[in-house]
Amino acid sequence: MDKVTLGKTGITVNKNGFGALPIQRVSVDEAVKILRKAYDGGITFFDTARFYTDSEVKLGEAFSHMRDKVYIASKTGAEKAEDFWKDLHTTLNNLKTDYLDLYQCHNIPFVPRPGDESGIYDAMLEAKEKGMIRHIGFTNHRLKVAREVIDSGLFETLQFPFSYLASDKDLDLVERCRKADMGFICMKALAGGLITNSKAAYAFLAQFENVLPIWGIQRESELDEFLSYVDNPPVMTDEIRDFIEKDKKELSGDFCRGCGYCMPCPEGIDIATAARMSLLLRRAPQAMNLTPAAREKMKLIENCRHCDACKKKCPYNLDTPALLAKNYEDYKHFL
Repeated sequence: MDKVTLGKTGITVNKNGFGALPIQRVSVDEAVKILRKAYDGGITFFDTARFYTDSEVKLGEAFSHMRDKVYIASKTGAEKAEDFWKDLHTTLNNLKTDYLDLYQCHNIPFVPRPGDESGIYDAMLEAKEKGMIRHIGFTNHRLKVAREVIDSGLFETLQFPFSYLASDKDLDLVERCRKADMGFICMKALAGGLITNSKAAYAFLAQFENVLPIWGIQRESELDEFLSYVDNPPVMTDEIRDFIEKDKKELSGDFCRGCGYCMPCPEGIDIATAARMSLLLRRAPQAMNLTPAAREKMKLIENCRHCDACKKKCPYNLDTPALLAKNYEDYKHFL
């Protein structure tokens, strides 16, 4: 069983974390079933957020009776202390607990510091002193902000997208965290669904001793796949290495990671799906993306105002309107 320690937090868990964003899409009963099965299978780190609708509530239903057996991390997108406290109290109530193992700033565009106008960091310290949170972390999609977080020395963990499609700059972040004794929580380990070989994804991440991947799990079949790696963790082989190199060439260039920070669109375009449709059609079963309902959603691209709101909000600096147009033209060839 592979283990990872999240830096100076001392939190040591199996190298399979549970990303609880997708369980907002299933019923409470189904979510509780999946979450408890994950725990029974050896997963003890669960990551959620206020932003994930009822995800926190479902975690509370699953684990409130055994709170000391699991590590629960949540997030707040608050940019003012007043909103921070509101989010924290709501989260604790949802989770039916009086503390969080890790509380993270959720993709905010600046790094809170002691005594600044936002009051966020001071509020986090106060919450920590009161025992409401045990450790302080930060999540982001922007390299510049992520570097500032590490250099500040104020946070115990960084959550950032990381997979075998990572650039040298992403790899540098992991190494910076290791040197700073910061835990690195890896989101988007499957690149928003574009990576379809979980064995290769796991083997790549297993090479980094300070990295904890949190797999976004919605179905029991997906969970079973990762649970099989608890006792039999994949390791890097020449075969997997060759597969990764081939995959990286196929996915080179600009592509949408599906993070959703460009949403909502004023015309109702499902940008996170539409902007990567070409790749999804080639790497996943086509039927679900070619239904009449799916066609109507893609057709909304024709209504794009070119207001560039999505482009301005993209943490990867993609030309989103151009990407949508390109994917729509390609989509038509599949009809």
